[in-house]
Formats: sequence, structure tokens, C-alpha cells
Amino acid sequence: QLQLVESGGGLVQAGGSLRLSCAASGLAFSAYRLGWFRQAPGKEREFVAAAGWNGVSTYYADSVKGRFTISRDNAKNTLYLQMNSLKPEDTAVYYCAATRRGSNYYTPYGYDYWGQGTQVTVSS
Repeated sequence: QLQLVESGGGLVQAGGSLRLSCAASGLAFSAYRLGWFRQAPGKEREFVAAAGWNGVSTYYADSVKGRFTISRDNAKNTLYLQMNSLKPEDTAVYYCAATRRGSNYYTPYGYDYWGQGTQVTVSS
């Protein structure tokens, strides 16, 4: 069993930066593929970024490519999302997720464990 806890959300002006963290507890953190998703009010949960087991393979939604960077520190059991050049449309609750399956990384159905989410609000 893996438990995930996000932190680092907050209110920031457009063009600003935030770094989200996702601390994991449980066994074999390095065996999990990890992802970030977000959900705005009235919208479906959408893929933001994912990192493979060793963090070398990374994937991004087109909407965040070049602005967001996903990384993981397996020694610290922590996943990060560095968000730069934030836009009002990035406003959402951000969730980290994990799976040991070799499933599609871009869909929420490909993940088995979820954090509680952290709110990111970008003002214009």
C-alpha cells in the first residue's frame, strides 16, 4: 500500500512559479510510476505529467510542455512538479498518483493510488 500527500499549492500571479511536492509512504516507492493530474471546477480530471520508474522517462500534456517539469527523488520518496510561467487556466486542484501497472500514463484509470490534492490558483 502506498500513501501520497501533496503540498506546495497556493495563490500566485500569472507568470509566477510554484513547486508542488508529493510525499509517499509505504513500500517500494521506486517501483511505482508516478503522475500529476489536475481538476478544475466542472471539468474532468486531466493529465499533466508523468515520470517513469527511474525518472528518466517523462511525459507532459501539450498545455504544460516547456513550462512544467516533473521529477522524482526515490531516495526521499518524493515526487515534484515545478511549474513556471503559470497561467490563469492552470488553476485547479493538483493530484499526484501512482501505479505499479504498465498502464497508459495519460489517463486517471491507469493509476491506483491518489493523494488528496492541493489547490493551485493563478490570478490574472
